[in-house]
Amino acid sequence: MNTLTQPKTPEIALQQFSFTVEGMTCASCVARVEKALKKLSGVQEATVNLATETATVQSIDGGVTPEQLIAAVQKIGYHAALSTDTVVNDGNVQSDSEWLKVMWGMALSLPLIAPMLLSVFGIHWMLSGWIQWLLATVVQFWLGARFYRSGWKALAARAGNMDLLVALGTSAGYGLSVYQLFHANTGMPHLYFEASAVVITLVLLGKWLETRAKRQTTSAIRALQALKPEFARVRRAGTELDIAIAQVRVGDLVIVRSGERVAVDGVIKEGSSHVDESFMTGESLPVTKGIGDQVIGGSINSDGLLLVETTAMATESTLANIIRLVENAQAAKAPIQRLVDKVSEVFVPVVIVIALATFIGWWVISGDVQLAIINAVAVLVIACPCALGLATPTAIMAGTGIGAQYGILIKDAEALETAHRVTMVAFDKTGTLTEGKPHIVGLHAINGDDKALLHLAASL
Repeated sequence: MNTLTQPKTPEIALQQFSFTVEGMTCASCVARVEKALKKLSGVQEATVNLATETATVQSIDGGVTPEQLIAAVQKIGYHAALSTDTVVNDGNVQSDSEWLKVMWGMALSLPLIAPMLLSVFGIHWMLSGWIQWLLATVVQFWLGARFYRSGWKALAARAGNMDLLVALGTSAGYGLSVYQLFHANTGMPHLYFEASAVVITLVLLGKWLETRAKRQTTSAIRALQALKPEFARVRRAGTELDIAIAQVRVGDLVIVRSGERVAVDGVIKEGSSHVDESFMTGESLPVTKGIGDQVIGGSINSDGLLLVETTAMATESTLANIIRLVENAQAAKAPIQRLVDKVSEVFVPVVIVIALATFIGWWVISGDVQLAIINAVAVLVIACPCALGLATPTAIMAGTGIGAQYGILIKDAEALETAHRVTMVAFDKTGTLTEGKPHIVGLHAINGDDKALLHLAASL
């Protein structure tokens, strides 16, 4: 009897690259970067996350180089750099710089909107049109320069982004006001400098809030990274050396003193101790360890001196793998995010078309060019797609980050999205949901004063 067998398809070896991408402002930018990466020969999958400003590319082994990936991103107007370090920047410097711009915007915009605010209290006062022009020009072309640069890059790449909408909308309002100022025959012309200045200031405020949210959502990864010692004390050829954790090799003998964090994953060769592994297991009580027992990098040696033989390099340690899992979960896209990205990809062109249609419609119906421009500008400035691109990834970052802080690792964004259908969770051991140690939640003295009882307890 003859049998036919299906030939096995050879497995394709894949390699993965991760790098940072700077300059993205909305989901349209994400779509452009992903499209540029996927065009490269050998790329199997490309995922870009706006909230973390990172890109992850899977390609056939040897099919594409990091330099080609970076060049493809830079060609469409963004800055990219290969991620060679797992340290997460907390964004304090960027946040401070953006807050300074917001403060400048508020200071320059306040005199422009002051007449409007004062009129509510019956005070009628108007700033000179020329002074308004001066203040608005500083906001438009100094604080708003980033929108022009980003918008121009988008146009050069035959695409659109949020910054292009802001630049077009505020420029239209600013340009109309300049025209009115220079062509006014008598009296005070109707100017809209405050509109363009306030819109730019509010968008800058939104950028600052966005940066602040990103910094907070990456706090979980920074907390995990803080568990990794920077240096290890290694015994080589009978000599003790303090070296960077990245230089520790498999087989090295690492000395861990009492109170220190275990630098690497390994096996105890000499000594015994009690090791605190609560960050990994959730068990609050230290675990007794002796010769031949495994120890985890990042755990704390409570007492005794240990000599540990390294079994994994720092980049492949248990803690490093946990950090990698959290980063991958935060960078992953939920099914709903893929739908949002598809909508956002065509969002900007559609908004521009609607704004043009609004301008033409109002011009034809009313015959008033000024009114037509104002309504077209309104369409442009209220249609910022930031929320579309940022809401979902930021929520995923927050969820996976807070979970990691409490020892709950989430595999990917899809698992997080489907978790709402879970109705019951079973735990197989006690102490998993608790800290394993009591906390005082209230105090009541049977005899005497509560404060006196506290003083007595504190004196023990």
